[in-house]
Amino acid sequence: MCGRFTQERATSELAEIFGAEDLAADPGGHFNVAPTDQAAVVVKRDDRRAITRYAWGLIPDWAGDARIASRTFNARVETIAATPAFRDAFGRRRCLVPVDSFYEWRIENGVRQPYRIARPDGGPLVLAGLWSGWRDPADGEIRRTFTIVTTPASEQIAELHDRMPVILRPASQGPWLDRRRSGSGELLALLQAAAADPLEIYPVARFVNDVRRDGPELIERLAPAADPVSPASSQAGG
Repeated sequence: MCGRFTQERATSELAEIFGAEDLAADPGGHFNVAPTDQAAVVVKRDDRRAITRYAWGLIPDWAGDARIASRTFNARVETIAATPAFRDAFGRRRCLVPVDSFYEWRIENGVRQPYRIARPDGGPLVLAGLWSGWRDPADGEIRRTFTIVTTPASEQIAELHDRMPVILRPASQGPWLDRRRSGSGELLALLQAAAADPLEIYPVARFVNDVRRDGPELIERLAPAADPVSPASSQAGG
């Protein structure tokens, strides 16, 4: 799954990376983004890309209230085309979710130990997302929300969790945003071609477990020793 991530870059930098207009004007520096938080996403508007901020946890347009968002921050690739909460967005409203890293946990010595997962070169990971607009019946306001698509974990990530976010390759990012593409077979093929390159994985302080904590100390490596889920050890295992 994907239940916490970082967005350390300013949206102005993301706009340059993705050739998009910065509509968010956010300075970045987010080290502990959790479901229901606002986060930067890349969307396609007419013929241009835009960086904006939507709330994490998709609320479909037919929902009676916003509470469904607590269950829809991830969308499983195996059922995305059929699940009522996601199928319309899958066909018509897709987005990119650029993150600098995401966290996953495993139980060690009876406690939940968080690990940071990032690209070894420090570049952004581009996750496949869906978005939706929902009119709040209380005030009539349109709230835009998103979810992150997940897939069975790679061999490397499986040491922490059996699911992981879909990481889109550069060649798949444009087609994923293209609203003219609506065939489920073609779209699923983009997800199945997700990047499986080695990732940097290392333990971080359990500050991450508290959603109220935020700051660069959350991504500091706990120990300098080689980690059992590092890219090197994963490749050595074949």
